[in-house]
Amino acid sequence: MNTQTLLSQLPNFNPRDVPVTGIDTHLPAVPTERLTPDALRQRFVHPPAWQPELRENPRFADRAPAAAAVLVPLVNRPSGLSVLLTERSHKLSTHSGQVAFPGGRVDPEDVDVVDAALREAQEEVDLPRGHVDVIGQLPVYVTGTQFIITPVVAVVRPGFVLHPNPDEVAHAFEVPLSFLMNPAHHRRHRLEWQGHVREWYSMPYVERVRVEPGTGESPPTPDSEIERYIWGATAGMLRNFYRFLSA
Repeated sequence: MNTQTLLSQLPNFNPRDVPVTGIDTHLPAVPTERLTPDALRQRFVHPPAWQPELRENPRFADRAPAAAAVLVPLVNRPSGLSVLLTERSHKLSTHSGQVAFPGGRVDPEDVDVVDAALREAQEEVDLPRGHVDVIGQLPVYVTGTQFIITPVVAVVRPGFVLHPNPDEVAHAFEVPLSFLMNPAHHRRHRLEWQGHVREWYSMPYVERVRVEPGTGESPPTPDSEIERYIWGATAGMLRNFYRFLSA
């Protein structure tokens, strides 16, 4: 087996089973006043001196690098900004069932990475462009599968109705930005496999979901709890966002 593919092809590899090596409870949460649409816009207009913590994962796939873009959609709810995320369809051949930002490869027809991120968000969950106000970009993040990802940050006006593409997205959900910008929820993991080491963050979020009985939906009972397991590249980009906002 090619050693570059070992970590991505571990038998029954479940990131939840990898022990937590640390939690950054000593780091401060991003202050609430920095987590408003106006404050975020000003942050991108006048960025602080800072460095992203994570730029590139160890390569574990034998493939040519490819440009990609994701949308980091911050929905402007009355209770505060929330991050719109997706759970990838289990029909997909790679990264199925994982939590991700809407996004994908940059196509030749895309004007730029912003256009690619907006197109992918519309294709995956039917997020209308008219509700999206792009406010900036974070530094590129290179995944172990050699995707060179540009995170495009945007404030999203509520009032939209999502229609996830079932071939790509199993669920769309939101997580409070304040939760994700608190490093007490950032867990470190480390995995060694045949001389290779992989490290990542996870940010598990428990969502309470109300579903009327008898609808046939999952979960089948009201007030169920679902763990949204955010990890890997998605958690890495969120960690960089934390560093940007806390600098």
